[in-house]
Amino acid sequence: MWSLRRASAHSRRINRSWLGCFRARTAKLDRICHFASDRAGTCTLENVILGRYNLLNELHRKPPISEKLYVGSCGYCSKAAMGNDNENDEIGGGFLEFETGGMDGIIEESNAEEVDEESGDKKEALELLNTITETPNIVDFLSKFTEEGNELSRGEIYLIMDHLRKKQLYWRALQFSEWLERSKQTDFTERDYACHLDCIAKVLGLWKAEKFIEKIPESFRGKLVYQTLLASCVSVLNIKKAESVFRKMRDLGLPITVEACEQMIIIYKRLEKKKIPNILLMMKDQNIKPSFLTYKLLIDAKCQFNDTTGMEKLVEAMRNEGMELDVFALAVIARHYISVGLKDKADLILKQIEKRKQKGGGLGARRSLLSLYASLGNADEVGRIWKECKADPKQSECIAAIRAWGKLGKVEEAEAVSEMMLQTWKNPTFGYYTSLLNVYIDNNLTSKGKDLVEQMGDIGSWAGPLTWDALVRLYIKSGDVEKAHSILLKVARMKRKRPLYTTCIAVMEHYAKRGDIHNTEKLFQSMRELGYTARFKPFEILVDAYINAKTPIYGLRARMKADNLYPKKEFAGKMALVDCFRGLNYQICLIKSSIVPDVAVSFPS
Repeated sequence: MWSLRRASAHSRRINRSWLGCFRARTAKLDRICHFASDRAGTCTLENVILGRYNLLNELHRKPPISEKLYVGSCGYCSKAAMGNDNENDEIGGGFLEFETGGMDGIIEESNAEEVDEESGDKKEALELLNTITETPNIVDFLSKFTEEGNELSRGEIYLIMDHLRKKQLYWRALQFSEWLERSKQTDFTERDYACHLDCIAKVLGLWKAEKFIEKIPESFRGKLVYQTLLASCVSVLNIKKAESVFRKMRDLGLPITVEACEQMIIIYKRLEKKKIPNILLMMKDQNIKPSFLTYKLLIDAKCQFNDTTGMEKLVEAMRNEGMELDVFALAVIARHYISVGLKDKADLILKQIEKRKQKGGGLGARRSLLSLYASLGNADEVGRIWKECKADPKQSECIAAIRAWGKLGKVEEAEAVSEMMLQTWKNPTFGYYTSLLNVYIDNNLTSKGKDLVEQMGDIGSWAGPLTWDALVRLYIKSGDVEKAHSILLKVARMKRKRPLYTTCIAVMEHYAKRGDIHNTEKLFQSMRELGYTARFKPFEILVDAYINAKTPIYGLRARMKADNLYPKKEFAGKMALVDCFRGLNYQICLIKSSIVPDVAVSFPS
């Protein structure tokens, strides 16, 4: 491992030519991307739960930087890193979590070009990047680096910033950006301010990010800055802030792009589907042409509505526009057909995915096929695809195979894949542990699940929302709701990543069934602090807790009104029941309860 002293000494050999090879290959040196590394270290069970990744962890490993660097454009807007083995892969079985607030398409991309691997300059670049990642104090190192006569070009700055962000070291990226501004190493552009804003939002929160915008020179408060803030609002599912930023962009006369509209579709698809048509009408009025992503989002929304006809019309519209569905879009459609019992149509989609696999779309196609064949209960086809994967195994495919065998109830086969992974990779990604843990939970093998948790503590893994979800589900299933709740509390205090919405709901529901008002209210408030606001489900569970406790609830309608929520038919009935505990007659409560009919949603053509 490089010490700061050695890094400082070595910096004398690093000069302005260390990125010359990059600049020679492209005129627009905007972004170096696709750094790949497995996040594995040594930690305790406590660290697994908390996902701790402090300086000590960072200094005790030397993260491999990809031997291939690619030149592209710098997309500074919120997006979760998505490596091949990322825990977020195929969340919900859909696209590769394209809803994480990502807006990579905002900035015009230049063609990616591979850097000459034989170049001696590249070695210097890799060493500098490793040093910056490992050094205890990035500001001190860079200050010494420049004091010794070295300079950072814009290309080098993009390289460092993108590297830190790809590794999700946002606090270090923020330190680097602050140092750049303070040391006047470069004249900040709107893109630099947007990057700084995004880091602030991730590290310090939306409120600080909004305050930072006031400090940005007015000439740089443009489309990119506000779209970055919008993406940050969407990434934490803060619908009120997102709508406010979107309105402000229109009020300021900033051009509304398809990317901004897609952000609103993402958050509405999650929280208020009935508002999606408003965005589509606005796009039509302003002649904003839907992109490939727009169609994929709408197809996914139609699937959520179980609107098969509408989904098929969107697919036809895409084809009329000359757009070809990718593997993950096909997988979403196939999964929808399976869920509504249209297996013949699902088979046709599976055949299309099989053709893509044969044409070279192997990795994504095989992962999707493993999941889909498992959903169809077809163990033979899962075995066939897995046999193909074993010839040249990838971690992501192995993880998909573990999930598929688990879905089929074939625990031994899932364990066989896990054993192969341990023999092939010294430090498999946390997705391995999470997937195997879910197999044990889904097949009621909680004792094996707890043994695996102990193994995770000994080996160490990079915990994330899906790992926390699996741990919470394990303890809920074993009857230890308090332990599950303690995990959520620790995660919330950590403030690195949010637990999944469904994870919080699962614990909250168990407290509500007990009639435990205190802990249900505590979790309700925690969810609000995490940014999960303006949703009916937490209010419904809260009411259930009061009903089961046979206790009246006061001020509920005012609390809902503050979130711009109004009771629907079923929920109004529950509110009437809880009102009965004030001494009113049960039947009178039901008659007098306000009933608001459900609103049907249809997308404009």
